[in-house]
Amino acid sequence: MKLGIMGGLGPLASAYFYEQITEMTRVRGDQDHLEIFLHSFPQIPDRTDFILDHTKPNPLPYMGKSAQTLETLGVDVIAIPCITAHYFHDDLQSYTNVPIIHLIKEVADYLKRNDYECVGLLATDGTVQSRIFQDELENHGIKVVVPNEARQKDVMHVIYEDVKKGKRVNRTAFERASGYLSDHGAEIIILGCTELSIVRRELKLDDHYLDAMQLLAAKAIISCHKPIKENYKYLVY
Repeated sequence: MKLGIMGGLGPLASAYFYEQITEMTRVRGDQDHLEIFLHSFPQIPDRTDFILDHTKPNPLPYMGKSAQTLETLGVDVIAIPCITAHYFHDDLQSYTNVPIIHLIKEVADYLKRNDYECVGLLATDGTVQSRIFQDELENHGIKVVVPNEARQKDVMHVIYEDVKKGKRVNRTAFERASGYLSDHGAEIIILGCTELSIVRRELKLDDHYLDAMQLLAAKAIISCHKPIKENYKYLVY
């Protein structure tokens, strides 16, 4: 089976997603890896900008074009290493017959399977204010804690001023935000933005954090009928 990746949202996160898939797949050699088409399309308008202000350019038609490009390449499954983009998931699915992995539902299934009752969320303003995580998780009986206004500014600084600009992560800002969530009862913290996966790698975060992009990589592997390494099976089984 062939995996399609809708990339460029942003480019560094897309590159790391490809790296994660390669690392997590159980293989005996190069020939056992997935066939992957990565369409890096960074010209897609910013998702958060549109969610917060519908007079801004709408990214949906651009993402639809990317999905159709991947479909013409013969992919069997599409993954989007941009969590905010999942706000558009249902409308985007109408552009293509290829199934698009719904990462928000996968996160909810993981948390419910592991009996979490209260979780923290670190994500973009667009993801937080759209409530795509909160609504899904609350439907599963899971309480969601989000940062207050000051700590959310820390999160956005780390995402937009550090990772997206290729700078060193501001550890203090990140720890202020995650500490707020832990102090307010979060048993685990969702890294609900793919740029935060870069933070996990750089700061060597422990299992108090659930890396949503890592979960997406695991789901993409098994959706394409490839074996996953033993130490990553907990993400999907």
